[in-house]
Amino acid sequence: MNQKAILHLNADPVMSGLIARVGHIPFRARRHSLFQALTRAIVYQQLSGQAAATILARFTALFPDTDFPEPLHVAQTAIDRMRGAGLSRPKARYIIDLAERCHAGLLPSMEDCHRLTDEEIIARLTEVKGIGRWTAEMILIFNLGRPDVLPVGDLGVRRGYQVAYRKRKLPEPEQLADFGSRWAPHRTTAARYLWRAADGGAS
Repeated sequence: MNQKAILHLNADPVMSGLIARVGHIPFRARRHSLFQALTRAIVYQQLSGQAAATILARFTALFPDTDFPEPLHVAQTAIDRMRGAGLSRPKARYIIDLAERCHAGLLPSMEDCHRLTDEEIIARLTEVKGIGRWTAEMILIFNLGRPDVLPVGDLGVRRGYQVAYRKRKLPEPEQLADFGSRWAPHRTTAARYLWRAADGGAS
């Protein structure tokens, strides 16, 4: 965990106590291509981790000559064949739309992302069918390793804030965004500790 982030967050007494109780949280960004990361995100939507992992494995098995298929090959795949891997029809359509956009160069490369702000990346990703702001924020955190993302619409982050700060009600996203401004430019680290608080890992 970034020691600069910990030092900064320790200025908040509640966050400091949370960090002391939870301890070090190991983390390494995946750094997959955006096509792979977004495909995975679409597959995992509204499914348990185990079920989604099974479907993702079946999907990649449709393309046996590579660890993960190229966008062009996915764009040329029939929806019914993808449904045979366990994908719903809407998800199959979303992934094909994503593949077509990637092949056409409409999504930023990993190199492009280095030059774009978080909001610019979110704007580009949410143009893809099936990708909303929350999913784009998860890509920023877990795939790109961006350090200053606070997903205020995430129920776990909101619940973690409620638990850590002993609030009677869940904060509204706008309230959490305003309060969380004090954690900048290390809001990703704050979010990771709030997730732990929500999961009971800080008790």
